[in-house]
Amino acid sequence: MIIAVDGTAASGKGTLAKALAAELGLAHLDTGALYRACGLTLMLEGADPSSVDEHAAEIAAKNLDFSLTKDARIRTAEAGEMASVVAAMPEVRAALLEGQRRFAYSVTPELKDGLRKGLRGAILDGRDIGTVVLPDADYKFFVDADVDIRAHRRWKELINHGSEAMLPAIMEDLVKRDERDRSRQHAPLKPADNAILVDTTEKSVEEMVRFALKAIGRQPLPGKS
Repeated sequence: MIIAVDGTAASGKGTLAKALAAELGLAHLDTGALYRACGLTLMLEGADPSSVDEHAAEIAAKNLDFSLTKDARIRTAEAGEMASVVAAMPEVRAALLEGQRRFAYSVTPELKDGLRKGLRGAILDGRDIGTVVLPDADYKFFVDADVDIRAHRRWKELINHGSEAMLPAIMEDLVKRDERDRSRQHAPLKPADNAILVDTTEKSVEEMVRFALKAIGRQPLPGKS
């Protein structure tokens, strides 16, 4: 089983993907972390988001240190801004594309729960999983929420990671990122034609997980969701 989860920043797509992976016994890849790690690499080299060299970004993507995807610094607002910039570069997306596909089609996690025995596969979340990376995914979701709700979620996330954050600045950044992601020429952010739309504006984590499981004909595990 291959599941693609796309959506806007701070919409809850990563939370949904992680929860579904746990429920269904699937491997999970947060592809946004790859772009954030690439952005962090460039930041550590002294690059500025307003003038990123495309060749340098391509090299950073091709030689990406995957341990950086676990680095807390990729969750800062600065790394997020840099990630949005490099994600608009076709060379960077091409450099990371094959690795994402290999993960989806080669990972076969061992399932520990008998209720999910027999399932194999992966779930990836990002901006273009259902449209570009995994167009043949078995199920596709597109997650979104009102921008004010997303801004508050991102603010809480940054505070929890120990970063200073101002809600108005976060709101402005999200609006800019939405526009940049949706208008980029290569792999723009948009729902796949057959994607299941998930509006998380008024949904709790448990509610959106139940919604997604019902959409693919599954029931939550006892004691979960």
